Amino acid sequence: MQTITVIEDEKSISEMIRLNLEMDGFVVELFDDGRDAMEHISQIILSDLVVLDVMLPHFSGLDICKKIREISKVPILFLSAKGTTPDKIAGLKLGANDYLSKPFDLEELLLRVHILTQKEVMNETYQIGHKIIHFSTFEVVNCEMNEVHLLSKKEIELLKLFIEKVGLVISRDEILDKIWGKDQFPTSRTIDNFILNFRKMFEEDPKNPLFFHSIRGVGYKLTI
Repeated sequence: MQTITVIEDEKSISEMIRLNLEMDGFVVELFDDGRDAMEHISQIILSDLVVLDVMLPHFSGLDICKKIREISKVPILFLSAKGTTPDKIAGLKLGANDYLSKPFDLEELLLRVHILTQKEVMNETYQIGHKIIHFSTFEVVNCEMNEVHLLSKKEIELLKLFIEKVGLVISRDEILDKIWGKDQFPTSRTIDNFILNFRKMFEEDPKNPLFFHSIRGVGYKLTI
């Protein structure tokens, strides 16, 4: 069974989370103090997921996240009463995988937990320039401007294809086949529009791209 560590100082919240996670088959470990959690980091990083409150006694959740990321890539889901974009970005920049604002819907929490504990999506982030892609949340975080951009499912799928073949030229036919399949009939112009959006999103100068290149008569290439 998978183990989830919940670091939360509000007992009513931590017990509610524990009860529901155990009903879903998880083993749950609880900590209600930042100092206690810091002293047990070596145990916590063996978990399959850490659910981490931002505001804790003695050490904040941000402090704990930073410490965990020095030694482990265990998935981290932040909980916080502060739902503002700067607070969310602060957690994501430290290496958190997801962020849920209080008060939260229990079903949403459980859904995010199940997503983050699936081995194939764990620690699924990728950096292009000053932007970090968080595949589990469909978000691109701008580390310099403190901005978050939400991606569509097709944008995520296309970015994954480029990352899988970074440095290689991908033909338009391959993109159409793998992203849209045999039963849909988008045009090459559709792909061009996605590339233009990626350039606006990731390039400092979209007219002189460093990352997303068009190869005339063939397709496209991602260079990092």
